[in-house]
Amino acid sequence: MNSPDYPPELTERAKNIRLLILDVDGVLTDGRLYFGPKGETLKVFHVRDGHGIKMLQKAGIEVAFLSGRRSDAAYHRARELGINRFFEGLRDKVATMKEIKAALQIRPQEVAVVGDDLVDLPIMNRAGLAVAVADAVPEVRAAAHWVTNLPGGKGAVREVCDLLLKAQGKWEGIVSRWMA
Repeated sequence: MNSPDYPPELTERAKNIRLLILDVDGVLTDGRLYFGPKGETLKVFHVRDGHGIKMLQKAGIEVAFLSGRRSDAAYHRARELGINRFFEGLRDKVATMKEIKAALQIRPQEVAVVGDDLVDLPIMNRAGLAVAVADAVPEVRAAAHWVTNLPGGKGAVREVCDLLLKAQGKWEGIVSRWMA
């Protein structure tokens, strides 16, 4: 399905995606860190982002979380969503991206990356589809093929999931069970 909501070049890029790589802080969350009374880090994740990820998985698109920070909350969210490729405390996201691509036998044009800050630029620049969340820093928005309408942690990931499913003609098959 070639949606009129998306530019043709974006739809073409999205058609090829087999792997979606997501940063965590600022993409899956709003980037704010909450600290509990015992020093534990708390994060808020949007339920619609999670549902979008589950729909992608059902459609056969692999999803990975790559984070520079370590976080029990992100680990538990990944497990809850069935994300098997969860990497945290990364200093070099490019090396991890290469490992995932090799393991899945995926070419660069089959990878989408969603980022929000400068540390995400190296992997965004190596992706077939680079996406910035609406509240990403200006340099990341400038480097992106597409910028979401919603900010990180507020449904931006769901927008990307919907784009991929629609561009690949999988949207109707995935959502038909709720549209009856």
